[in-house]
Amino acid sequence: MNRSEFIKTSALLGILPANSVFTESLQQTGMDKLTDKDGNFALQPLPYTENFLEPAMDQETVHLHYTFHHGDAVKAANKDLQMIKQAVDQNNLDTVDYWTKKLSFHLSSHILHTIFWTNLTNKKSDPSGKLLKQIEKDFGSYDKLKTLIAKTSKGVDGNGWGIVGYQPYTDKLTVLQCENHEKLTQWGVIPLLVIDVWEHSYYLKYRNRRAEFVDNLFPIVNWDNVAERLNIALKIST
Repeated sequence: MNRSEFIKTSALLGILPANSVFTESLQQTGMDKLTDKDGNFALQPLPYTENFLEPAMDQETVHLHYTFHHGDAVKAANKDLQMIKQAVDQNNLDTVDYWTKKLSFHLSSHILHTIFWTNLTNKKSDPSGKLLKQIEKDFGSYDKLKTLIAKTSKGVDGNGWGIVGYQPYTDKLTVLQCENHEKLTQWGVIPLLVIDVWEHSYYLKYRNRRAEFVDNLFPIVNWDNVAERLNIALKIST
């Protein structure tokens, strides 16, 4: 592995825990592939048309959100990595802390958005099977989990995410309130369901009514996708 490849790999693994769903699927095709064939961070095609999530999420919001907010984060993450490499190559490390923080922000955005798009569908579903049993074991019932993740998402200070994740070290599901894209995380937790409550996710349609947006997302959560992510998490955690 040459220096460039080492820096790219080290930076990526610095963001992704070793037991991440993404480290399991980086070599696969589809939305969970964060990079292209050359190892650069890449925006994968949406798994549906831009009007697929209407009326819960309008076409214009999906277009702007995916193309510019997610897309710009991917471009920025590549620049961050390039600047880190340049600083190392030139033995000028005065700016490394700045670009490392930027990479944490932008790459975390890429990761969470990648999960977000696959977490959504255009038909109502409910948790079942192994996922439902895990929810009932850890939260008592699906309704209790839904109430908790909704409240957590609506209450994020400023911009951020509500996250349902799997804790491999306790074999339990957990709910996180993530500020921005990278703050308040729990190391090692594997995200299964993410709810984007940055204003760009809802402001065109819902204005300042974040709570209404969150409530309208639950009927289009793709619980089959969440269940698949849990299965992968359990597989790579054993």
